[in-house]
Amino acid sequence: MTNSDPVAAHRYTDAESMARDLSARIGAALDAAIGARGLASLVVSGGRSPVRLFELLRTQPIDWKRICIALADERWVEPSEAASNERLVRDVLLQDRAAAASFLGLKNAAPTPDLGAVSAWETFARVPRPFDATLLGMGEDGHTASLFAGSPNLHRALNPAAVAGCVGMWAPAPPQPRLSLNLTALLDSRRIVLLIAGDAKWRRYEAACAPGPADEMPVRGLLRAISAPLEVCWSP
Repeated sequence: MTNSDPVAAHRYTDAESMARDLSARIGAALDAAIGARGLASLVVSGGRSPVRLFELLRTQPIDWKRICIALADERWVEPSEAASNERLVRDVLLQDRAAAASFLGLKNAAPTPDLGAVSAWETFARVPRPFDATLLGMGEDGHTASLFAGSPNLHRALNPAAVAGCVGMWAPAPPQPRLSLNLTALLDSRRIVLLIAGDAKWRRYEAACAPGPADEMPVRGLLRAISAPLEVCWSP
């Protein structure tokens, strides 16, 4: 990294080392939040990248019943479906010690994400904010959470002046209807970790650090929020 880069990146030798280090550090941050405020909040995304981290994090010896876990984004499918981020979190993270945590999903009974966005955000009234830790990923197209280039609501979702909330989004590949926290909501965090795995995503990250519109690579909105407590973590 150079001094002109928006954030510092931590490069690990392998995915296991990254997962073990992050599980310990995120666990410590949640434990400290409980000690300071009595409760803690953890916001996560789905995908393949955080699976091993979830497996290790769920064994951390902290008071999980004082932790609220919520989603940064969701595919607009039933929680029982394999594509559901809620299902991933329930199957992988909310096990072992972490089974005692409370969890709030985003999918609701509305027919579309646009119609369900307000109700979904209302659930966050029960999530301590600022979020104590937010765990995000990045796709090879430069999206993060479900903020996709070309989505009709992207400009609104990336607007730094917008109030925190949920926004209906549209992915380029099925399942296309999505719901995501907007950039303002994501940045309302005491600690943000952006997980990146593989050489292709590292090259995309480097491209995101270069000048260019955030509408083309939405992760730029996150990377350019200099005041955000963001760390980028990469493994091969």
